[in-house]
Amino acid sequence: MDTVVRQAEGQFEVVVDGTYAGRTQFLDDGGRRIFFHTEVAQELGGRGVAQRLVADALAQTWAAGLRVVPVCPFVRGYLRRHPELDGTVEGVTRESWHLVKDLLPPEDRAAGMPVG
Repeated sequence: MDTVVRQAEGQFEVVVDGTYAGRTQFLDDGGRRIFFHTEVAQELGGRGVAQRLVADALAQTWAAGLRVVPVCPFVRGYLRRHPELDGTVEGVTRESWHLVKDLLPPEDRAAGMPVG
């Protein structure tokens, strides 16, 4: 499986075997990159595509000198599972939540601001 992650406007996209397969969306705010939503094609679930997407997106974000704010549950979970990652992560604040809440899918917006 040939997997490529590329940055586009407001998101990182993952392409698998030449076909668009998903994205992780973000909003840049000063020196912070607020990740707010990740999705990968359902048929690719369980094959590590989302993991690769987020790993590459985080690496590129830190290489650009930006701090990460993980509003997205998948990104937050990934960071919890990989405490060894070398990068700056900020907690979700009311300010960062309000910047992206209207961009969230309805189910994530309904869940409210993540804590912890």
